Amino acid sequence: MRFLKGHGTENDFVILPDLEGELDVTTTLVTGICDRRSGVGADGVLRVVRAKLSPEVAEQAGQAEWFMDYRNADGSMAEMCGNGARVFARYLVEAGLVTASEFAIATRGGIRRIRMEPGGDVTVDMGRPVVHGESVASVGGREYVGLNVDLGNPHLACPIGDPVVQLDLTHQPGFDPGVYPTGVNIELFNAVGPRRAVMRVFERGVGETRSCGTGTVATAVAAANLLGETTGVWTIEVPGGALTVTLDSETSYLSGPAVIVAEGVLRLAE
Repeated sequence: MRFLKGHGTENDFVILPDLEGELDVTTTLVTGICDRRSGVGADGVLRVVRAKLSPEVAEQAGQAEWFMDYRNADGSMAEMCGNGARVFARYLVEAGLVTASEFAIATRGGIRRIRMEPGGDVTVDMGRPVVHGESVASVGGREYVGLNVDLGNPHLACPIGDPVVQLDLTHQPGFDPGVYPTGVNIELFNAVGPRRAVMRVFERGVGETRSCGTGTVATAVAAANLLGETTGVWTIEVPGGALTVTLDSETSYLSGPAVIVAEGVLRLAE
């Protein structure tokens, strides 16, 4: 099967073009692809398929031709992925599957609108973040209070006083399963300047990643909350680079790079 590989601030994905919905994307296939020693290696898989051929998002087909079927590295399905959406959009444009500079894609988290910027970045309308109060994450025996933010997928964004670069994120941070029964993406961040934060993230179904698009939006929401604000433009620094998050009264936007770095033929057998 043909594949491509791309990344957004080093959050990397294998892209599987499946325009007619013919692939059986199993957990075994996804974990095999994402394995960094025996597979291609990635944080997740982006399957490209027509929305009308995908029963779970068929109702979105009138607004978006293409469905971003995103799978985490452990094979689990995810509602939304901000960096993945930008890489997905880059593929659609480079493959000639869309020709407009602004278009919509279907996701399990709902319709997401895309704008291809003149300078090469990709902007995604991430929707209005929904804050469900506070919860607690624990790392290395320490507890951090953060905001429970819904961006189509669940987040716990925690401002911390300890330098995030010193945290050990080799293991799943603790969280309240009563609040997050299906797991949660956990962001830990330092506010380092006016509307600027440094973030690390542990993604459910993946582990620590170099970047997380929805996580940067959740972090911007939590950082703004510290200032008593709900709007503004934030720069979020992640290990893989920097992303821009714009919060307004109606929605949120994520802007940053997205590149395709390779393509080839996948020979993995289940």
